[in-house]
Amino acid sequence: MKEGVAGWLRIGMLMVLAVLVSGTCWPQTASSSTHKKHKATATAPRSGKHGASHVVRKTTSPARSKHTPHRRRRPLSARARAKSHKLQQAFVASSQLRPMAQQLAVMRTPAAYAGVTAYARAHTGEASAAAYIALGHAYLLDHRYPEAVQAFRQANLQGNALDDYADYLEAQADLQSNNLPQAETILSGFAQKHPDSIFVPSIPVLQANLFLQEGDPQAALRVLNAHQSEAIANHADYQLALAKAYQMAGRSTEAAQMFRRVFLGFPLSNEAAIAKTQLSAMGATSSLTVEERSRHADALYKAGRFSDAAEEYRALAQDPAVTDGLKDALLVAAAHCDYKLKRLNKEELDHIPDSQDETGARRMYLLVEYARDKDDGETQRNLVLQMEQRFPQSPWLAEALYSSGNMYLLRKDYPTAIAYYGELARRFPRHPYAPSAHWRAAWLNYRIRQYSEAARLMDEQIAVYHGGKEIPSALYWRGRIYQDQERRPEMAAAYYRTVARVYRHYYYATLAQQRLEELGSVKSASLAFLDEMHPEAIPELSDDVPEDDPHVVRARLLANAGLNEYIAPEIQAADGSQAWGALAEAKIYASYGETWRAMRAMKRAVPFYASAPLDALPMEYWRILFPQAYWSTIKAESEKNGLDPYMVASLIRQESEFNPNAISRANAYGLMQLLPSVGRSMAKEEGIRHFTANDLLDPVLNIRLGTRYLRQVLDKFHDQPEYTFAAYNAGENRVTDWQSMGSYSGMDEFVESIPFTETREYVQAILRNEEIYRELDHAMAAQAKSISR
Repeated sequence: MKEGVAGWLRIGMLMVLAVLVSGTCWPQTASSSTHKKHKATATAPRSGKHGASHVVRKTTSPARSKHTPHRRRRPLSARARAKSHKLQQAFVASSQLRPMAQQLAVMRTPAAYAGVTAYARAHTGEASAAAYIALGHAYLLDHRYPEAVQAFRQANLQGNALDDYADYLEAQADLQSNNLPQAETILSGFAQKHPDSIFVPSIPVLQANLFLQEGDPQAALRVLNAHQSEAIANHADYQLALAKAYQMAGRSTEAAQMFRRVFLGFPLSNEAAIAKTQLSAMGATSSLTVEERSRHADALYKAGRFSDAAEEYRALAQDPAVTDGLKDALLVAAAHCDYKLKRLNKEELDHIPDSQDETGARRMYLLVEYARDKDDGETQRNLVLQMEQRFPQSPWLAEALYSSGNMYLLRKDYPTAIAYYGELARRFPRHPYAPSAHWRAAWLNYRIRQYSEAARLMDEQIAVYHGGKEIPSALYWRGRIYQDQERRPEMAAAYYRTVARVYRHYYYATLAQQRLEELGSVKSASLAFLDEMHPEAIPELSDDVPEDDPHVVRARLLANAGLNEYIAPEIQAADGSQAWGALAEAKIYASYGETWRAMRAMKRAVPFYASAPLDALPMEYWRILFPQAYWSTIKAESEKNGLDPYMVASLIRQESEFNPNAISRANAYGLMQLLPSVGRSMAKEEGIRHFTANDLLDPVLNIRLGTRYLRQVLDKFHDQPEYTFAAYNAGENRVTDWQSMGSYSGMDEFVESIPFTETREYVQAILRNEEIYRELDHAMAAQAKSISR
């Protein structure tokens, strides 16, 4: 290839630019849709779902800004240049493999295997090698070890651009199939043969496991002990291998200690389950104290593994060493797991004795939840009163107060909801629910027109909970009270300016800017505590990706082979990747039209984007975060249905992140997350025959039917987007019910009053998305105009 690296780079950059301009991209799994059923609860998630929960801290310095300019980079060595060139050639040679390899990695169907096999046999060199690695990887995932070994060996025969991957993965397959001599041959020389491989740190554990399979614990110990001061010694697989080596060497005490360490230190890992089994086989389970086993079950509970946690709690409750009091605590904890799994048995709960301790408090809290689920207000109120008397400082009382506040919020009994939320904030000011409860008390006072009390609570919210996600709302609505009720426009302006400055792309920033325009030339009051509020600092980011870095080029080659899980680690191994690694990863996915993968990578890297000014991030970052995939279809179908294409793109971004294959837990399909019943109805109206649910995975058809449906929902709600989006997320009947919750002074008041946190943030996020899309296109147009002059 005469043009070498430079020529390939020109081609690659043109591909990426074409993708970014035309917007051939998609994002995360479906959030929620119109058609999804939601539990009737107002409980707020612990963190925001749509990026609107970014925590802004009080600080004495403004956010450090702007992306870094291109810097002088150390030139590649001759060896690195040669390696990069070879990888580039391999990438170009295997460029047609990507779709087949991706399908195989995900589906692993006979047809997928046949397609990649045919490609491997029809090609030679690096293209064939990449295909064989894709096959071997799939066989390894399917535990078909002999076939995996054969595929990796074929890869090594055909090419060597990914030879460390072929060797490393073959060694794993050899170990799994007990082909130990071959595994030992590969592992013993791996570090010398592949010194730059990302797998070098993992080799000692594989070698130790090899020696253990050979029945040589001393060799395993020698390998592991040689690395005991390195980072890998803190990994679960290293510690499990060390425990097994001690056990095989007859050092039972040390083995039991290491198994305990794995079980307790890595409770959510696969190694922990193995360690537990080994401790039981050794008769060493008694080395785990009841408290330690209980903590392990607690870790499972906190991780949401409720079935596993319930099993452990109940097993521990049967231990003869467990006292009656602890047994009751374990059974209550198991009952709590059952409640989370929607299978709480009240009779079982009633059989657990009442007690004047945290077990009794937790038991009563579960009874409160049971009463709430049965809509039994009298029992709920009596239980909470008892808890206030018997357990005034228990965190389970805080849980009961929050749940009760939510119950009466949904009943539209605002004074009672305020009382429960306010009591929680008063008794438990440091509880995780305190900021949310305090804000709900403030907001509901505003809703019932108790403006003086609402203002007092909003001031308190800003002062006490200044790092919380409720602050944008508190600032904006405190400004509204200053403007509308107290007639102090200079104070209102100060609050509005703070929202617009600190929360640049939040829902309330746009509203605050509109309010400032209404106020006209009013001079803002100067308030020190508002001046001290600043957006979160922006880390150093760069769009100067070293396209010829061997790790970057190899990551692209890995994408061709369908080895997505190794793309990010490979890029992270490159020098300086902390400033541009996320962009490099995202660009790989975007270049294949996999917008949703690209957006995920970017969201992980810049979770603070909602508060960042446009010029604080390189434009490439923004275009990946806010893609315009299927833009020509969106524009055409939007025009046909009288819709704003930015609105449609914004909704798609929130629903499916442009993943045309997204299927939600509620069985909503495709880009606009339509239920099959909705799709069928819209297809009938469009004159489409023989419709099936899978047709909704066709992006063009999904947009066609989705925009028609969106138009109908807009019509039902008189072209009010806020009502429409809320209905799209939570259902039309709920929105009709929320509209009846008293009069609203404006649409902003309706949005803040939506009782479902998920739906409220969903509506705000779509409106925010629209503004960012417009701002980005205006910036791009201005930039193009400037260049053309």
